[in-house]
Amino acid sequence: MIRTAVLIVGGGPAGAACALKLKQNGVDCLILDKQPFPRFKPCAGWITPELFRDLDMDPADYPGGLTIFRSFAVSVRGFKFKLPVKQYAIRRYEFDEWLLQRADVPFYVHTVKTIERAANGYEIDGIYSGKYLIGAGGARCPVYQTLFQSISPRPSGALIVAQEEEFPYSAPDGRCHLWFFDRGFPGYAWYVPKADGYVNVGIGGKAGKLKAKGETLKNHWVRLVRKLDALGLVRDHAFKPRGHYYYLRQKHAKARRDNAFLVGDAAALATLDMGEGIRPAIQSGLLAAEAIIRGGDYSPASIPAYSWPSLLLRR
Repeated sequence: MIRTAVLIVGGGPAGAACALKLKQNGVDCLILDKQPFPRFKPCAGWITPELFRDLDMDPADYPGGLTIFRSFAVSVRGFKFKLPVKQYAIRRYEFDEWLLQRADVPFYVHTVKTIERAANGYEIDGIYSGKYLIGAGGARCPVYQTLFQSISPRPSGALIVAQEEEFPYSAPDGRCHLWFFDRGFPGYAWYVPKADGYVNVGIGGKAGKLKAKGETLKNHWVRLVRKLDALGLVRDHAFKPRGHYYYLRQKHAKARRDNAFLVGDAAALATLDMGEGIRPAIQSGLLAAEAIIRGGDYSPASIPAYSWPSLLLRR
């Protein structure tokens, strides 16, 4: 049996941030993830200046590719405007690996099958044991499925389905483009140029509203591809998007049960307006670590539920 104080299931930003803070405070932990790192992660990779402050670092010290945006090209139901901002974009392939290495804790490639309560806390697959358990495995996190699903089911109205692709492409426009509720779509689409000659394009919307309208995400994806071509943003590219899903922030969702905690997408913390997940993931990971270190309560309630306020604050 491999024993530690804190078992962390998931090595993405939420799990790595939690591990980082635990180690800085002398608390033993380990991370389990079903995939080795670095690994591809479909994500627009948009992050805010506050995220770097959360991690107690300067953006200039980040070793990966970092795109700086001074403005966003925004369209809301066809109304277009330029939004002055200071925001960033990273490639999750690089960012997640960097944050995991920064945490510098034992890491095991392992697919979690069973989670059981034990006299000393929790056991995973009869191999790993810990007093505390952190669920940081995304929307399909086994910690949520085993310990929280029955007491805190996720409402179908909060389900977001998405398709996106990140690929090498010489971006003709260095701005981030955002389209909200385009042609009645219950969500938004994006075009995000990134460092080292990559772009990310995607679309995400509420599954329930799409179903109620008798529409599919695939049809809206086709419209997005046509829009990208018409605007000259992406042409002559054979798209191969990947689909995924996540849940928007929920008011009364349970994020702690005894010594088990949910963080990041496992806790359904994506912002209600833009589905931002990276900063809420990191903040929740830090809060869970703080609760373990100090022996206090854990609640993600202090994490902002909306992204727009941080966009509107000029820096």
